[in-house]
Amino acid sequence: MTRKTFLFCFIFGCLSSPVFSQSLTFSGNSLKVLEETPEKSTGLEKIYVLYSTEGVTASYTSSEGNRIHWLQYGNLGGGHAEEVSSTQDGNTSILSFLEGDKGYIVEDGDRRYCFWITNYLPHRLKLQSAAPAIDEECGVTVIDVVGVGDPIRYFTVNGMQKTLNQDITIEYSTQEWNGGSNHTNFEDIEVVKKFESLQSQYRLSPPNYCRTIFKISGDKFLKEWNWEESVETSIIDPSSVDARTFAIQLTGSSEDESIALEGSNQIGSGKQDGLGGSAPCEIRFEAYVTDGIVHHEWQLTRDVSFNEIDYRFTQQDLDYTFMEEGTHYLRYLGSNSDGSCEYISDVYEVMIGESALKIPNAFSPNGDGVNDEWKVAYRSLMNFQCSIFDRQGHQVCHLTSPDQGWDGKVGGKTVDSGVFYYVIEATGTDGKKYKKSGDINIVKFVGRNGTSSGNEQ
Repeated sequence: MTRKTFLFCFIFGCLSSPVFSQSLTFSGNSLKVLEETPEKSTGLEKIYVLYSTEGVTASYTSSEGNRIHWLQYGNLGGGHAEEVSSTQDGNTSILSFLEGDKGYIVEDGDRRYCFWITNYLPHRLKLQSAAPAIDEECGVTVIDVVGVGDPIRYFTVNGMQKTLNQDITIEYSTQEWNGGSNHTNFEDIEVVKKFESLQSQYRLSPPNYCRTIFKISGDKFLKEWNWEESVETSIIDPSSVDARTFAIQLTGSSEDESIALEGSNQIGSGKQDGLGGSAPCEIRFEAYVTDGIVHHEWQLTRDVSFNEIDYRFTQQDLDYTFMEEGTHYLRYLGSNSDGSCEYISDVYEVMIGESALKIPNAFSPNGDGVNDEWKVAYRSLMNFQCSIFDRQGHQVCHLTSPDQGWDGKVGGKTVDSGVFYYVIEATGTDGKKYKKSGDINIVKFVGRNGTSSGNEQ
C-alpha cells in the first residue's frame, strides 16, 4: 500500500458498523473469543481477547465483493500500519498468521475497520497468596498479593497506549455507620472493589473495621473461560477504627436554650444553644464504635487546647454532672489494642452559668392556669431549703428543691387571700450562700388581662 493510504486511515479514522463484527470471524481457537468495546476516541471498533493466537486464523467477508487488504500496526499507531499477507477466496479474505497484541485495519473498498487483537496467554493471571502488609496504616488497609500477570496494554489508532480492564476483584467485610435517626450502631457490610490489573499491593478504603478475610479473584477473562483464579488471606483483625459520639442533656438545661426541659423554672445561662445551663447539669455522653476500638477515654478540661486534662474516664459511655460555673470541654478518644490507630471526636462545649435566685412576692391560686403556683426562679443552686409560714407563724409548706413550688393549699384546701412569709437558705454550686426572707401575697381576684401582678425580689 501507499503512504497515502496510511495517512488517510490515520487522519480520517476507521468507520464503525455493526456489520463489521458479523463479517469478522476466527477459527482454530479452543476457547471463546471475548469482545471488548473501547471508547470511540480510540478509533477502534473492537478489542478481541483470544486465550492464545497460536494456530488461529481470521476471516473477513466483504458484502460488496471487494478485494480485502489487511494492515497491521503496533505502538506507533495506524499511521504506521503495514500491509500483511492474506488470501482471498471469493468474497472472503483469510489472514492465516494472526499475531497477538497488534492492531489491525481491514480495508473493504473505501471502508476501513480498525480493531485490536490481544493474545491473553503471555499475560495470564496466576494468583499465589495474599496477606496484610507488615506496616499497617490507620485509615487504610494494605494487602500484599503474590502472583503473576502483566497489565494488558493496547494502542489506539492514534498510537496512544491504553490498559485493558481485567476486573481484579477484592471482597471483604467491614463496618459502616447506619446513618439512622436513632444512631443505633455500626453495621457489618460486604465490600467489593475492582481494579484494572494485578498489583503487588492494594490500598483499600474503607479499611476493615472488623475481623474479616480478604478474597482476591480474577480476572474477568478467566472467569468467562471458567478458569478464574482466587486466593484468600487468613482472618485479619481490624486495622483501623471509627466512632460516632452523641451528647444527651438530662438535667440542668435552661428555658432560653434550644434543649430546654419543658416546664423548667431555671434562669438562662445566657447561652443560645449547645450544652449546659444550670448546675447541677447532668449530661450523658455516648460513643458508638467499630470493633477495632478496645480502649476508651473521655477527657474533661477547662483548657480548650487540651494541653492539661482535669479528668480522664476510661469507659465507653459517660454520665457526668457538671457543678462548677464556667466553660468545660470534653472529647472522646478511642484506640485499637496497641494504640497505633486512634479516633478523636469533636469537642463538646458545656457552659454552666453562675448561681442566681429570684423570688416572686405574689401569686393567684384561683385555678385559671395563670400564676397558680408560687415558685422561685434559679440557676445553679443546691442544698435548697424553703419554709412558708402564715401570719400566726405556722408552717404551711416546706420545699427542698428549687424545682418545687407551693400551690396555695393547706390540707388540700386553698388558703384565703392574704400575706404569708417565706424563709429560704440555699447554696450556689459556685459556693455563694443565699439567705432570703419576705412576704408572699396571695391574690384571689383576676385582673383585666386574666393575670395577677407580682414583683420579684
